Amino acid sequence: MKIAQIMAGAANGGAELFYERMTVGLKESGQDVLPIIRSHPNRLTYLQKAGLAPVTARFGGPLDLFTKPKLRTALQNFKADIAIAWMSRAASFLPKGDWVTAGRLGGYYDLKYFRTCEHLIGNTRGITQWITAQGVPASNVHYLPNFVDDFATAEPAARAELGVPEDAQLLLGLGRLHPVKGFDVLIKAAASLPDVYCVIAGEGPERARLDSLITQLGVADRVKLLGWRNDSGALLKAADIFVSSSRHEPLGNMVLEAFAAQTPVLAAKSEGPGEVIRNGADGILVPIDDVAALADAAKTMLSDVRLRIKLALAARQRFVNEFSQATVTAAWLEFLHKVRR
Repeated sequence: MKIAQIMAGAANGGAELFYERMTVGLKESGQDVLPIIRSHPNRLTYLQKAGLAPVTARFGGPLDLFTKPKLRTALQNFKADIAIAWMSRAASFLPKGDWVTAGRLGGYYDLKYFRTCEHLIGNTRGITQWITAQGVPASNVHYLPNFVDDFATAEPAARAELGVPEDAQLLLGLGRLHPVKGFDVLIKAAASLPDVYCVIAGEGPERARLDSLITQLGVADRVKLLGWRNDSGALLKAADIFVSSSRHEPLGNMVLEAFAAQTPVLAAKSEGPGEVIRNGADGILVPIDDVAALADAAKTMLSDVRLRIKLALAARQRFVNEFSQATVTAAWLEFLHKVRR
């Protein structure tokens, strides 16, 4: 099958990284895949090393008159069976043709950008339910989850390199430093837990404000911002608990990565984590924006090794059954064969 994967995303981000994994995963399953992307050097290199030949386009604003014709030509030359647009910007440029058109949503996007898409894909059941509530026929809406890398054999990051004592209890946050991620809540919760360390890997516009908060709370010795990292598996393996403190999180790939790493998960009950995590079975959920609840739950988990082991083992099984590359790729292939003309 000839599948075009179209994305105009940023250089980094959860959706962008999954686009890369899914595109390569489809190729590894024996499909003929054409990536069409905005030109980001690292993404181009990653896809080319996997044996793919990406086409690049500008994906500009409303005055960009060149991207849509370029996409049409690329799809015609490729003889695409299906063209999948990832997120709003790519979908707004998706041309109709002899190919089936689909849009993949990793959030609650404005559906006006997906007008040329015959099928819509959501990576949570909550998103697919929201799409059908907007009037899209249920037969044209499909749930296809994300998969993440398997971190079962990842080596833990060296705690000394993180500035964390070997015998300290460690909380980990991962993600862009943005108000929506709620890292201020995590920092305040960690500050209330004596002797507990917390590291947050990510970069973004909240950096200065979070640095100021850490200084204000007097916890710079045990709460650290690591910057952008490419070793989430190693960080998860080094942590006692992964914490998702997001105020809004359509899915939360990092929760799935923690499942894969067999690291216990504590999460604010935003959309994605609230759907994925079975509270008390494979993770712990607390109310959004509740510093005291987050701190209390972390304290309970850190003081109960049997609870952490139980949660981690159940989460690992969820990863194998629902969020591994083999399971998710099989679901995608079933969908693609179902909708192709």
